[in-house]
Amino acid sequence: MDIAWAVAGAVAGAGAGAALRGAVFRFSVPPGDPDRRACTRCGAPLGRWLAARCGGCGAWLGRPGVLELVTAGVLALLLGRFAGEPAAPAFAFLGAIGVALAAIDAAAQRLPDRLTLPAVPVMIALLGLAAVLGHQAWPLARALLGGLALAGGLLLLGVLRPGQVGGGDVKLAGLVGLALGWLGWPVVAAGAALAFLLAGAAAVILLALRRVTLRGHLAFGPFLLGGALIGMLAMAGPGR
Repeated sequence: MDIAWAVAGAVAGAGAGAALRGAVFRFSVPPGDPDRRACTRCGAPLGRWLAARCGGCGAWLGRPGVLELVTAGVLALLLGRFAGEPAAPAFAFLGAIGVALAAIDAAAQRLPDRLTLPAVPVMIALLGLAAVLGHQAWPLARALLGGLALAGGLLLLGVLRPGQVGGGDVKLAGLVGLALGWLGWPVVAAGAALAFLLAGAAAVILLALRRVTLRGHLAFGPFLLGGALIGMLAMAGPGR
């Protein structure tokens, strides 16, 4: 863990979390509902995408500081772990957008296309730049294959078990698979396995606490992103 890079990641993550707060607030609505365009307290219109507070009453858009702290922590871990590597900006991008997507999915059980779809070409471009800078063609090809494999696996699961996996989960899996694939096939396998283990453990705990029923549905996005983060930090090694 490189402390200087971790500190830089924390600072960058706090800024990214603040910048994404408005998007998280707008998109945290049930699937099919229109995006939020006004403050829930005073009704004032939200005129800026980067707004962290309502311009009318000054209320925070979401819980104050939580998104910033979580994003800061995630980016500190990622940049501290992959300090100076060509793919570090790509991993930081995934960390920032991943926190926002996890927050939306946990709140509203949706992964909006307006965030997931643009994120995929951005991720490919950042990994492509990393491949050029690091003279690494195979990791880029493996990243593309990893994205296809993870998205395809969830798509197949959704076909076999309708209602268990949504289209947003499939698109997010493609995004996550790009980063995991860059790091190697063992990381892809570990990230996917950890996602299902985390989701299973959470389901058991919530069932025991009677917070959900057997017919209930858990948002899978946060577990997919959490499994990917753990896999990236724990499984990635030298000689990739």
